[in-house]
Amino acid sequence: MATANTPLGNSAEQAELRDFLKKTISSADSFDDRFHAEVWLVDMSGRLARFIKKPKQRLKLLRAIHREATKAELKPDLVLALIEVESHFNEFAISSAGAQGLMQVMPFWKNEIGRPEDNLTNIDTNLSYGCRILQFYLKKEQGNWMNALARYNGSYGKYWYPERVMNAWRKRWFVRET
Repeated sequence: MATANTPLGNSAEQAELRDFLKKTISSADSFDDRFHAEVWLVDMSGRLARFIKKPKQRLKLLRAIHREATKAELKPDLVLALIEVESHFNEFAISSAGAQGLMQVMPFWKNEIGRPEDNLTNIDTNLSYGCRILQFYLKKEQGNWMNALARYNGSYGKYWYPERVMNAWRKRWFVRET
């Protein structure tokens, strides 16, 4: 659906993102403690049940999302909202623009960062790319989620996409931090 992370018009910015991906894509469990892990996984598993029926599959996916989001300094619940909007949790989704996987990553990134053998329908690979790309845009936009999400989607300057992600987040994935 989305043209997530389309080739950038600004070649300097594209080079900057390519270098960032090379450094971070292949950089322990992401939970602070077992209690936090159990609470988050049980809570999110219940929320994810409408999209993925098998409990073991849900928990495996949730662990991967939490791990990659945390490594990229992102909120896992916002990554869940982005995935809902991008692919409805279909790891094999392919958009009309050619974006692939859960986070709808464009295949050109594999060549850009020198990893042409990567499989973007592999959950861990897709989450790693997608979270790092979103991390880059969030830093570039100095923490402004609306602009970062618009950049991620390739619709910078328009807010229909960020609004969809934020609505999904508020409706289904929001977690109040304690």
